[in-house]
Amino acid sequence: MKFEIEDVTVYFPYDNIYPEQYSYMVELKRALDAKGHCLLEMPTGTGKTIALLSLITSYVLSKPNSPLKLLYCTRTVHEMEKTLAELRLLHDYQLLHLGPAARILALGLSSRKNLCVNSRVLAAENRDSVDAGCRKLTASWVRALAAENPSVPSCEFFEQYERAGSSAVLPPGVYTLQDLRVFGKEKGWCPYYLARHMVQFANVVVYSYQYLLDPKVAGIISKEMQKESVVVFDEAHNIDNVCIEALSVSVRRQTIEGARRNLTRMRQEIDKLVIHKGRILKGHTYILELEFLPFPVYNRRFKATDAGRLRAEYNRLVEGLALRGDLPATDAWLANPALPDDILKEAVPGNIRRAEHFIHVLRRLVQYLEGRLDTENVEKESPVSFVVSILNHAGIDQKSLKFCYDRLHSLMMTLEITDTDEFLHIQTICDFATLVGTYARGFSIIIEPFDERMPHIPDPVLQLCCHDASLAIKPVFERFQSVVITSGTLSPIDLYPRLLNFNPVVSRSFTMSLTRDCICPMVLTRGSDQLPVSTKFDMRSDLGVVRNYGRLLLEMSSVVPDGIVCFFVSYSYMDGIVNTWNENGILKEIMQHKLVFIETQDVVETTLALDNYRKACDCGRGAIFFSVARGKVAEGIDFDRHYGRLVIMFGVPFQYTLSKILLARLEYLRDTFQIKEGDFLTFDALRQAAQCVGRVIRSKADYGMMIFADKRYSRHDKRSKLPGWILSHLHDAHLNLSTDMALHIAREFLRKMAQPYDKTGGTGRKTLLSQEDLQKMVISGMDDMMF
Repeated sequence: MKFEIEDVTVYFPYDNIYPEQYSYMVELKRALDAKGHCLLEMPTGTGKTIALLSLITSYVLSKPNSPLKLLYCTRTVHEMEKTLAELRLLHDYQLLHLGPAARILALGLSSRKNLCVNSRVLAAENRDSVDAGCRKLTASWVRALAAENPSVPSCEFFEQYERAGSSAVLPPGVYTLQDLRVFGKEKGWCPYYLARHMVQFANVVVYSYQYLLDPKVAGIISKEMQKESVVVFDEAHNIDNVCIEALSVSVRRQTIEGARRNLTRMRQEIDKLVIHKGRILKGHTYILELEFLPFPVYNRRFKATDAGRLRAEYNRLVEGLALRGDLPATDAWLANPALPDDILKEAVPGNIRRAEHFIHVLRRLVQYLEGRLDTENVEKESPVSFVVSILNHAGIDQKSLKFCYDRLHSLMMTLEITDTDEFLHIQTICDFATLVGTYARGFSIIIEPFDERMPHIPDPVLQLCCHDASLAIKPVFERFQSVVITSGTLSPIDLYPRLLNFNPVVSRSFTMSLTRDCICPMVLTRGSDQLPVSTKFDMRSDLGVVRNYGRLLLEMSSVVPDGIVCFFVSYSYMDGIVNTWNENGILKEIMQHKLVFIETQDVVETTLALDNYRKACDCGRGAIFFSVARGKVAEGIDFDRHYGRLVIMFGVPFQYTLSKILLARLEYLRDTFQIKEGDFLTFDALRQAAQCVGRVIRSKADYGMMIFADKRYSRHDKRSKLPGWILSHLHDAHLNLSTDMALHIAREFLRKMAQPYDKTGGTGRKTLLSQEDLQKMVISGMDDMMF
C-alpha cells in the first residue's frame, strides 16, 4: 500500500497496516524532521522492523537533494538476516512503483567468520583464529613475499579482488550475508573486503552494535560514515550493558601468563631483525654483513631493509602515531580502545619509542599487575590512585600508559606479525593500560581473589569496570543526525535518557491493538497449598516453594498444548531446582506429558536442544524448554505459534546483588545521575522478565499465556515497570493467583482462543487498516480510530 504522512509518500509492502505501525511512523518522522534522537517502545509482533525501514527509506526517497544513510544495528546475525529479508521485500515493492529511481544498495556486514569463502581460513575453530588465518594470507608483507615466491600461500579471492581495483563494486540491490558469499564466489572476489569497501557507498548498512559502540571496532569500520545518517539500535533494551562492556577489561592469571609468552616472542622477533655475524646489534643505527637464519621463507624475510624497519618506526613515532589511517585494510588490527575524542594526537613518549624499551615497560606493567592479583581481599580503587600506584611501583607514567595500545599496534606492524590470535593476551594488557591511563571518571578497578559464589576456588581477577554507559554512546549521539533507540521492552522509558545522558526529541511507548485478547498475563503468588512462592534468597531453597513450582509446571503441562518455555533466574538455580524435582519424582511425572529440554552454557548443546524441542512440538506431542533469563535463548530466540503457548517466569531475575562490580555501578549511578539503587535493580530485573515473556508472542495472529510466578510481581512498584502492552492485558482478577486459579484461567483462555475470529477487527475497533481507512482518518482527523 502507498499513503502520505505529511509531505512524505510512504511505500509499505503489505495490503494492510496496524494502527500502531502508523503511529510509530508518525513519531519517527517527527524525530527525523527535527534531526534529533528518539526513544520508541513498540510491542513485539507488531511489525516494528518493516515500519522503521518503510518510513526511513521513503523519507530518503522524498528528499533526493539531502540523501540520508541508514545504519541499522542488530544484536545477532539472525536478526541481521531477518532485517535484510524485510528490506528486500520493501525494495522490490518500491521498484515496482518507482522503477530505477528507487534503486538502493543495502548490505549486511559481519565478521570474517560469517563472510569468508576461503576454505583454508574457515577451517579455524573460532572468530579470532579466522581473523588471524586471513591476515596470514593477506597482510601486505605476505603478499609482497608471495609475489616473489609462488610457493608462499596467499588468498586467491583477495588477490582477484585487488586486481579488479575500482571495478570491484556491488551493483544496486539488497545483499544478505549469504548473497555476499555467493556473489564473491561467482566473481572470485573476497566478500568480506568487498563489503568493507562498499559500506561507505551503501544507502543502508545492517551490522552489529559493536561496529558503532566498541571503539576498537568502530575506529576501523565506521570512521568514514557520514554525519547525515540515521542510526537505528533495534532490540535496544540492553544497550546500556553493551556500552559498558565495550569499555571494560578483565585481567586474570591466564592473561598474565599469555602476555609473558607474547613479550618473549616479540623480543625474539626484535632481536632477529638485525644480525651481525651471529651477534645482535642493540643500537640499530647501522647495518653490516647480514646473515640469514634457517626460518621458513614465508615466516620471515631477511633483507638489508629489515634492519632498518625499527629505525623507520622510531622516526615515525617521533613525528607522532598518525599512521593508522594510511594502513592497508589487511594490515589494520583493531583501533584504539579509547573513544576518538580522548585519543592523544601527539608524539609517542621517548621512553617507549624504541622497541626494546617498550617491551621492557610492558614487562614491568605485567609484573605489577601480577603482584596486584596476588591478594586475599577484595580491593576497589579509582583509576587515578591506580595510575599513581603504577608510577610508584613500576615507574610507568600516565602518558606512557595512554599510548600502550597504539605503540603495540605499531610494533606488531613493524615485526610483521600475522598470527594475531596468539597475541590476544598482550592486547588485553595494553587495552587495560590505555583505558586506565585515559579515564579518571566513570571507571573503577576491582580486584577479587575468587568468585563469591565459589569461594573455595581461587580465581583472582583484576577488572577495569566502566560504570557510565553514556561514555561509549556519546560519540554516536554527537556524530550522527538522528539516533533511534527502539525495542519491545523499554519500560520505564524515562530512565534511558538518564542512563545514556541524552535528550530525545521524541519519547513514546505504544500499546497493541487487538481484535481479541490473545495475550493472557497472570501473576501467581501462591501454590495449591496456599503457601507463597518466590525466588527471594531466603525462600528459594524452601522445599515448599520448589514443590509448588514443580506442581505448577506439572499441572500446566497437562492442560497446555504444544510448547511451554520456562525461564529461571540463573543457571545455578535452574540446576538446583531441576535436581530437586528429579529426586521428588516431579520431573518424571512432567515427562509423562511432555519431553523436557534444557539450555546449557554450551552453545552447541543449546542449539541441539532447541532443534529437538522444535521437532517435538512439530510432531504434536509438545515439549518444555528450560532456559535462563539473560541467557542466549532469552535474548534472541522466538517461540512463536505452537512453539510457545505458555511462558513461565520463575522468580524475579535480579542481578547478583553482592557483586562488587554491580555495587560500584549502583554507587556511581546514585552519585552522578541520582538514580536510586532499588529503582535501577527493579528496572533491570523487570526489563529482563518482560524480554523473556515477550518471546511467546511474535504476531497478532499468535496467542499465548504468561505466568509471572513470584509473589513480588503483585506489588505495584514491581508490576508498574512492565511494558504498557503487557500491563494493558493484566487484569486485576489475574494479580494474586494460586496454581488452581491459574489452571482454571488457562483452560478458559485456550478454549476462547480455539474459536474463529475476524482478523481485521470488523466488529468494533479496527486493528488492520487499509489504504482507504488511512485516507478517511487523514480527511476526518479521526485519531480515535487509532486505538
